[in-house]
Amino acid sequence: MILSYAIWIPIFFGIIILFYGSEKPTAGVRWLALVGSVLGFIATLPLVISFDIANPGMQFVEKLSWIPRYDINYHLGIDGISVWFIVLTAFVNIIVVIAAWEVIDKKVSQYMASFLILSGLMIGVFAALDALLFYVFFEATLIPMYIIIGVWGGHNRIYAAFKFFLYTLLGSLLTLIAMLYLYNVTNTFDILAWHNARLDIVEQILLFFAFFMAFAVKVPMWPLHTWLPDVHVEAPTGGSVVLAAIMLKLGAYGFLRFSLPIAPDASQYLGPFVIFLSLVAVIYVGAVALVQKDMKKLVAYSSVAHMGFVTLGFFLFSPLGIEGGIVQMISHGFVAGAMFLSIGVLYDRMHTRQIADYGGVVHRMPAFTAFAVLMAMANCGLPATSGFVGEFMVILAAVDYDFVIGILAATALILGAAYSLWMVKRVFFGAVTNKHVEELKDLNAREYFMMAVLSICVIGMGVYPKPFTDIIHPAVINLLQHVAVSKL
Repeated sequence: MILSYAIWIPIFFGIIILFYGSEKPTAGVRWLALVGSVLGFIATLPLVISFDIANPGMQFVEKLSWIPRYDINYHLGIDGISVWFIVLTAFVNIIVVIAAWEVIDKKVSQYMASFLILSGLMIGVFAALDALLFYVFFEATLIPMYIIIGVWGGHNRIYAAFKFFLYTLLGSLLTLIAMLYLYNVTNTFDILAWHNARLDIVEQILLFFAFFMAFAVKVPMWPLHTWLPDVHVEAPTGGSVVLAAIMLKLGAYGFLRFSLPIAPDASQYLGPFVIFLSLVAVIYVGAVALVQKDMKKLVAYSSVAHMGFVTLGFFLFSPLGIEGGIVQMISHGFVAGAMFLSIGVLYDRMHTRQIADYGGVVHRMPAFTAFAVLMAMANCGLPATSGFVGEFMVILAAVDYDFVIGILAATALILGAAYSLWMVKRVFFGAVTNKHVEELKDLNAREYFMMAVLSICVIGMGVYPKPFTDIIHPAVINLLQHVAVSKL
């Protein structure tokens, strides 16, 4: 029942807040949201504590019949690949609730409820073992996110919300067709049964592309990435944090759960194509990030570049590559989340995100600058931060696969350092030129707490990644053994 608790506790609290919906500051909506998100996080901890590392298969399995006529079940379970994402989702949700504490003053209850419901739905995506259940959760995540961008976003929010919705929906419809095709072949929606379905190469390639459309838009891979910067710029801080930390991971997770095990031959055949797209994302989008004038846009493009590392790692088909990709996803959750939070802290004070409006912030906000620079360092993959671990593993795997690909992947680190440090230099250092910067106040206790917790996560994971990799490793080996066997 643990997984059901992890999914439904935040959703339940979200619905209560919606119905309760009082706007009075004394009404305690914020406290209710905080209690809901903390309880949701506590519900995920047994998953890690009592996780059996030796077992590569599914654990904590729950299965109830849902629509028996079509063999659709409420079927949940997790393995080493998905367990950390569930914990990360619940953890990020707490951070988001704290981040909105003083900042959001309009429609507070709807804002909190959207995030709590979104958190439950995303945990559902990571835990679903029935394809239709997966699809329902995967699509349902769009609705709260659409509302968050469309109601609490910036000036151009309606355009961004529509773009986000349409892009993701178009991709997902192809995936639905692929799922219905697989149902016709196997007469079940059980994802694990699909892993063993016999398919010829043409079927596999078509299925691969159908899944690829949904997941590549979600990750987003180059050239389907254009919605992400627009959405990030318009979304409120909390929306950006959840989008960068968790939502982008749904796509990458889909590759590991659907594309690779269901169409192993097609995955290997089309691997070089995906590697090419990933390298373009890593190098070209990294170069695009260099010229951005808006801080959020810069971090949004850097997210696309970092997720390029993830897809690159997955399609090298080596244990190091896939594990590196998964570690990179978890780390990116912490780092990107923290970067958007720090931009949010500045925005709340100055109401601008243009890099040119800042300079010399360190003189007024020394504590904040220390955290922000640490996160920028983690973003460019400095050793002893979590950003380094995943990127290092993927580059090692890439060098092992092909030396040239290894070199091209490593250039991304240089670009990453270039845009991260260039932004740091212009925003935080130098002389104070803007009179508004003179008036800035350093972090309050709430902001300090958020940044400190995320900094501990980033450094902790960078110094000692073993708890993460130990749980991931057996599941990855199991996946690769499955992918290595041809279905033809």
